[in-house]
Amino acid sequence: MAKPATTTENRPLKGIALKVAAVGAFIAMFTLIKLAGPLPPGEIVFFRSFFAIFPVTVYVFFTGEGWSAFRTTDPAGQIWRGVIGVTSMGLGFYGLTHLPLPEAVVIGYAMPLFTVVLGWAFLKEKVRVYRWSAVILGLAGVVMASWPRLTVLNAPDAASRELAFGALAVIGSAAFAAGAMIQVRRLVAKEATNTIVLWFSMTSAALALLSIPFGWQMPEPRALGLLVLGGFFGGLGQVLMTSCYRYADVSTIAPFEYVSFLLSLAIGWVVFADAPTWQMLAGGLIVVAAGLAIIWRERRLGLERSAEG
Repeated sequence: MAKPATTTENRPLKGIALKVAAVGAFIAMFTLIKLAGPLPPGEIVFFRSFFAIFPVTVYVFFTGEGWSAFRTTDPAGQIWRGVIGVTSMGLGFYGLTHLPLPEAVVIGYAMPLFTVVLGWAFLKEKVRVYRWSAVILGLAGVVMASWPRLTVLNAPDAASRELAFGALAVIGSAAFAAGAMIQVRRLVAKEATNTIVLWFSMTSAALALLSIPFGWQMPEPRALGLLVLGGFFGGLGQVLMTSCYRYADVSTIAPFEYVSFLLSLAIGWVVFADAPTWQMLAGGLIVVAAGLAIIWRERRLGLERSAEG
């Protein structure tokens, strides 16, 4: 029988490999959704969520949890996490379909920065000068990366305005994703990780159906196949992300999230012919540096707490 999901092993190289694979799966998901063409965000959320259920369910049964993973002690909390997550995904997919892939990825890096702010505001977490400085630096990088888009917010041509609204949508998506992470932190105190992942996919798919009156359209066969495959890769990414933390500490694995920066640049250049701007590159490097500084600080604090214990 497979080991339970709660089992951990000290195999950092395997954890890192799974993290990189997870990042690759999510970038593949973004690429497939972008290739599917502009569709209503709620419709994209449905395909992303519904077809993610299948690889997640296979993983749940493989780890030995089975049907017990579908049971929750806090359905209201799970649904609320779904509402926040659906809002984040809808905004993110709108931005993704209107911005170059690397820009959408870089602006999305604002999420962990917003998480620090919301953790301080709602969970009363202590945030000292070092992390506040990193957050301010990171947000400055996000502004730098998105500024060329935001400056044309009132442009007369529709294409420029769509780029501006796309950038604003991704920033909003990052803020809501941070809110979802705060809710997840509350849920993990009483719910298993696989339960949270499963309920998120199920509630997201159900909530996305509420957007049908706002203009769903039947995708062409090619776009339909891309959306289904994108949903599968989204679920696979969740499975790999869940698995990687069984083999190494968060502080060891987290920096490899920024592999997505390089992957998005390469795919944006090769697949979509998107040449990166200097503002996006500079802003991206600043955001990555700020994120790595926060991760490093978290690791140091963890080591200090362990030494005190």
